[in-house]
Amino acid sequence: MTGSIGEMSDRARDVFRLVVEAYIESGVPVGSRTISRTSTLNLSPASIRNVMQDLEETGLLAAPHTSAGRVPTESGLRLFVDGIMQVAEPRAEDRAAIEALIDRGGPIEEAISAATAALSGLSACAGIVLVPKEEPQLRQLAFVPLSPRQAVAVVVGGDGSVENRVIDLPPGVSVSTLAEAGNYVSARLSGLTLRDAEARLAEEIRAGQAALDKAAQELIARGLALWSEDGARRPVLIVRGQANLIDESAAADLDRVRQLLDELEGKAEIARLLDRARDGAAMKIFIGSENELFALSGSSVIAAPYRGADGRLVGVVGVIGPTRLNYARVVPMVDFTAKALSRLMA
Repeated sequence: MTGSIGEMSDRARDVFRLVVEAYIESGVPVGSRTISRTSTLNLSPASIRNVMQDLEETGLLAAPHTSAGRVPTESGLRLFVDGIMQVAEPRAEDRAAIEALIDRGGPIEEAISAATAALSGLSACAGIVLVPKEEPQLRQLAFVPLSPRQAVAVVVGGDGSVENRVIDLPPGVSVSTLAEAGNYVSARLSGLTLRDAEARLAEEIRAGQAALDKAAQELIARGLALWSEDGARRPVLIVRGQANLIDESAAADLDRVRQLLDELEGKAEIARLLDRARDGAAMKIFIGSENELFALSGSSVIAAPYRGADGRLVGVVGVIGPTRLNYARVVPMVDFTAKALSRLMA
C-alpha cells in the first residue's frame, strides 16, 4: 500500500523529496548520511534512516540488493512527479536551443526532425516524434467484385502507389454500380487527398450534384473511409539519440539498456503508446511498468501532443529515457517543444 502526499508528515515529505532528487542526480542508492550531510533538515542520520524505513514500508522507497541506501520505487516516482516536483519554465538556454533548431526555415518535416534531435541532446534521452502518415493524393479508385457481398477496392495514388483492400459491399450493388463508382471517383475526385475527396463527395451529395444512386454513393464513401482510417492508424515514428541511453551511468545496468534499445526497435508498439498521448489534450508521463511496453527495461516516456493550423491534434513529441531522468527539467522542455511545433504549423 503506497502513501499519499496528504498522509505524509512534513519530515517524511522532506526526506522523501531529498532522496528522490539525490537519486535522480546520481543514479545510485541514497543513504541517510548523504541526506544528513547535504540537507538543512537538522536531523541525525539515525532519524533520517527511520523515516526512510517508514517510506520503504509504504512502498515509496526500496533497498536494492544489500545496499544501505534507498531508491524511489515507480510508485514513489509517480508520487514525486504528481505531487512534489516543482516545474518551472524551461531554462533560457534550452528554449534558445530548441527554437534555433526548429525555426531555421525549410520544410515542416525538417523542423519536426530537428525538434526531436534538440530534445534528445538537451535531455540526454532518446527523442521521439509521432507524425501522421503523409496522405497521398488520389488518382483512381476501382472496385473488383469478389462475391455478391465483397469486392477488392484498388486505390492508385498520385505518386503511382497501388494498394488493395477487401471491402464489404452495401446492399444493392451490382457490377455496373462498381464500375459507375470507380468512374465517378476518377472523373470527380482525382487529384484530391482522401480527406478532401470525402468532403467533396459529401458536399456534392448534399447539393444533389452527385449523379450516383444511393448504392454507389455508399460504396465510394466506404472505400474512401477505409483508406482514411487506415492511414490514421499508421503514423510515422521518428526516434533520435538512442546512443544517449548508453552513458557511464548505464555501465552497471547494461541489460536494462539493451532491453530498452530492443524495445525502441518496435516502432509500431511505441506509436500505439504515443497515440494515447495524442488522444489527450495535455502531457502524458508514463513511468516504468505503468505502460507494458517498457515494463522490462524500467523506462519512462514524457510526451506532449502538438496541433496543426486548424487546432486539430496532429502528432506527439517527447523523450524516452531511464526512470531516473530529470523530470523537473525535461517536462517543461517537452511542453515547450510541443507548443513551438504548434506555433510553427499554425
